[in-house]
Amino acid sequence: MARSLPPVLTIAASLALALAAAPAAGADTRHAAAARAITYQATAAFHVHANAVKAGYVPDKYCVVNRSGPGAIGYPHFNHKLDNSLDPAKPTALYYEDDGRGGKRLIGVQWVVFDRDQDLATDEDRPSMFGTPFEGPQRGHFPGQPVHYALHLWLWKKNPLGAFETYNPAVTCLPGTTRPTQPAQPT
Repeated sequence: MARSLPPVLTIAASLALALAAAPAAGADTRHAAAARAITYQATAAFHVHANAVKAGYVPDKYCVVNRSGPGAIGYPHFNHKLDNSLDPAKPTALYYEDDGRGGKRLIGVQWVVFDRDQDLATDEDRPSMFGTPFEGPQRGHFPGQPVHYALHLWLWKKNPLGAFETYNPAVTCLPGTTRPTQPAQPT
């Protein structure tokens, strides 16, 4: 059963009102809060999974787990037409987790910006949003993906490590839902 949108939109409206009620905050803090409110509002409709797919976000069939520590990012849904977006309303990826009823629940978003010189040793073009610098530059995660910067935002599920951390220890992948590991090649 899909969630109704009014409670989600209520959250976005509450954030906008909280922003307006906080004049004592510095300009950078207000700007970051305003950008987050934009992201809440822009992604609220994607709580209905079909809306995300209709908007061009392609689901990955595998849940992505942190292979070197706790947590996961869930099921990524990429819209590569939004690669290089620095618009808070247009994340490159959405992250979902299993909702326990056979559906998916929206938990986070990500922006991906390609490194201009494709050199892992330089970072003078590192972007930032919400007052937070992107991670990277980093190698592509699949064939053909360029060296890039990435910013994750755990907008719809609290991350105990921080809102901009890559993996969220509060997210788990169900058994059998992760990408199979490649067997080691004989040497």
